Amino acid sequence: MKIICIGLNYRNHAKEMGKPIPSEPVVFLKPDSALLKNNKPFFLPDFSELIHYETEVVVKISKLGKSISVKYAHRYYDELTLGIDITARDIQRRNAAAGFPWELSKGFDGSAPVGKFIPVSSVKDIKNIDFHLEINNKVVQKGNTSDMIFSIDEIIAYVSKFLTLKTGDLIFTGTPSGVGALHKNDNLVAYLGEKPLLDFLIK
Repeated sequence: MKIICIGLNYRNHAKEMGKPIPSEPVVFLKPDSALLKNNKPFFLPDFSELIHYETEVVVKISKLGKSISVKYAHRYYDELTLGIDITARDIQRRNAAAGFPWELSKGFDGSAPVGKFIPVSSVKDIKNIDFHLEINNKVVQKGNTSDMIFSIDEIIAYVSKFLTLKTGDLIFTGTPSGVGALHKNDNLVAYLGEKPLLDFLIK
């Protein structure tokens, strides 16, 4: 199982990170050991002093696919949820500034919490989904999939040119603006519309 992530897929997030708007999807991977399920707590690691949250819509690949066209991409996923791309921002910044890979800042153990999956068919329009994150009952991040630079179907078509997609693979589709730091005892609740799909603690 692969965890495929898309960076800088919302214009406002690219701006807050001081990055140019990408002309094609920015792709990186997390190992399966990054997956955190069943609302288990996330334990702050001792190798970073600045851990950030990034709330994202996550889709689950439902069948094997390679070189998928945008036209047929919707046939390759049937469940979605919300996830948090937990990032060691200090490590990312340091490695990026030196021109080094920054996978360790994104791919460490537990850095990909995901919520309860729901059928795509239960969503009226996947291209127009409101979602938000609350920390300690305060809304800290809001997004809508209509603001994506690259749609979910475009992401699947692009990624499948390079990587064979397999049943169970997860795609984190990018975060809107509003990312920020996590602290011990924070309670994160992520909502798709008004439905909470993810609820976990920072330890």
